[in-house]
Amino acid sequence: MTDAELLKQCHTVLPGHRARTPAEMFSAMAAWCEANDVAHDVYGSGELIQQFEQKVASLLGFEAAVFCISGTMAQVTALRLACEDRASRLVALHPTSHIFVHEKSNYQLLGHFDALHVGDRHRPFTAADLATIPDRLGAVGLELPMREIGGQAPSWDELEAIKAHCRNRNVHLHMDGARLWEAAAGYNRPAQEIAAGFDSCYVSLYKGIGGLGGAMLAGSASFVARAAEWFRRQGGNVIHRSPYVVAAAMQFEQRLAQMPLYFRRTERLYETLRDYPSIKVNPASPQANMLHLHLPVSRERALAIRNDIARDHKVWLFGRAAHGALPGTSVVELYVGDNLTGMPDHAVRTALDLLCAAIEKTA
Repeated sequence: MTDAELLKQCHTVLPGHRARTPAEMFSAMAAWCEANDVAHDVYGSGELIQQFEQKVASLLGFEAAVFCISGTMAQVTALRLACEDRASRLVALHPTSHIFVHEKSNYQLLGHFDALHVGDRHRPFTAADLATIPDRLGAVGLELPMREIGGQAPSWDELEAIKAHCRNRNVHLHMDGARLWEAAAGYNRPAQEIAAGFDSCYVSLYKGIGGLGGAMLAGSASFVARAAEWFRRQGGNVIHRSPYVVAAAMQFEQRLAQMPLYFRRTERLYETLRDYPSIKVNPASPQANMLHLHLPVSRERALAIRNDIARDHKVWLFGRAAHGALPGTSVVELYVGDNLTGMPDHAVRTALDLLCAAIEKTA
């Protein structure tokens, strides 16, 4: 049985939001389009998409924003243009940056820029880490929060220090804001305040928002216009972006309004996890509505436990699992969304009891 088939038969699912079927999603989109008299855009020109682009730009405190078919395209394009403006091809990125981990060396093979690792892979980099780089940088890319290390983020004072460092050295500061709305709840500050001091920002239209896909890139009007031209050059000139925009716009305010609730549920989950010492949690305290669980079993065993519990108890514990730094350990991710928010504490404890009982049998 495939992972998708196992997940579908589960009555209790811990991570994320309840997944809509295509029929449910398309039906909701159709009803929203009918209620709002939506017309297709044509190559990005249309009332719905342009209003939504401006809405996102305003929320982030930028002059303009433009839709892009993927964050992968949006980010390397933004960093390429930033480097052209500063006459330096060097970009400083955290070792766990999405660009390094998930994008198949696109920045290098497509000739966008040259990249340097900055900081320790297990924690966010600091202004002091940036100061150790002797080279003149064109840009710095900062992910808020940092998914690959459990949703960690710099402290507010450290974030301000990074902004000041880049500003004083005329380095373009770009935000990978794939989960910015989640970071805003963790910082307990509006997204615009977090984005202030950044020169550009990418946000996802599907991760925390639950849309079909797509992204927005925000910045100055001239920077965004140049980026839009580069998207076209790279094959991103989709004739109708309206399906992606509708899927995000129809639930955008609701999702943003729920982010503080998701964060409070994450805080409660941390309290529960203290009763399960065999599970180590990263970060030590919540910084966004996501976290990593470090398990004392191998990746293969963690996935087998997940599948056994899904099959026998109809409980889905987590999605992907990764190898831990130590032999015989693994790391799994939990994104706290609608599923956990609507789940009573006793159901969460039942799921964790099942997980820990299986771990103890392995030991």
